[in-house]
Amino acid sequence: MNVRVLSAADVRAALPMAAAIEAMKEAYRLLSLGLADVPLRSRIEIADQSATSFVMPAYVAETGSMVVKIVNIFPKNSARRLPTLHALVIVLHPETGELRALLEGSSLTAIRTGAGSGAATDLLARSDSQVLTLFGTGEQARTQLEAVCTVRPVARVWVIARDQARAESFARSMAGQGTIPDQVRVADDPVLAVREADIICTATTSATPVFDGRDLTPGVHVNAIGGYTPQMQEVDATTVERSHVFVDSRLAAMAEAGDLIEPIRQGSVPQDWMPDEIGDLVAGRIPGRRSAHEITLFKSVGVAVQDAAAASLALERAEEAGLGTVLSL
Repeated sequence: MNVRVLSAADVRAALPMAAAIEAMKEAYRLLSLGLADVPLRSRIEIADQSATSFVMPAYVAETGSMVVKIVNIFPKNSARRLPTLHALVIVLHPETGELRALLEGSSLTAIRTGAGSGAATDLLARSDSQVLTLFGTGEQARTQLEAVCTVRPVARVWVIARDQARAESFARSMAGQGTIPDQVRVADDPVLAVREADIICTATTSATPVFDGRDLTPGVHVNAIGGYTPQMQEVDATTVERSHVFVDSRLAAMAEAGDLIEPIRQGSVPQDWMPDEIGDLVAGRIPGRRSAHEITLFKSVGVAVQDAAAASLALERAEEAGLGTVLSL
């Protein structure tokens, strides 16, 4: 049995952002149409490390994709100068169940998460959006920035983070890369940066909202991708109340997204309220942005159909380009 192994560098080479964005649109469409088998992820809490390990399987018969991702999130690793996220994506043959490939999962997760926001931004943000305000400076923030700048003519980026030195370093390293503009600056006034934004991306692990929803300007689009548990909340109830809300998976979001669960618990939105799925928009079953003044919010908790789509695309391109190492097991 031959198994292709893709390193982080191989994954990045095989998964360019523009192609990944289109793959995410199709993945969301298949999920919303019920053509992807994606159960809620299993999780193990490692209490003494304040860490979580997830197992995320997905099977998409239409594309012949069958994957399992194992992802470990260890927040204390930042103090150890280690990445907080480690992951592995296992690609299986859907007809035989045999192991087909192993992909380094942290890079794939960052790209597919950025691409998911890129897809939502392409579908929902105003076409003339030029100012991006970005919360966070980690690997997820990097791909959020790349993805948004891939689909919209961003001219200025404001960066907001708790660590000023890290924010300055992030801004310097990202300015002028690919489609990213030269004007990437750390915001001196976060409130003003929110009010100026045409697009906002939150890529943090915050348990409390990172901005006040009252500061959102009509017409802004928000991508909230950092929170993945009911205890995490990057956007406040006011943002949810003011927005036309879309999610990657309604089932997953209503079970895991504190950004949505908390406003319901508070009574800010009705108990029976439900967000729209972005895949239904791709499929043409629901409308997207309804006016230039509407505020739109894409809340993503991340679903394994994204990993299936990204891994399949990366593996296909890697095979064509001869990337990775082939092992005989």
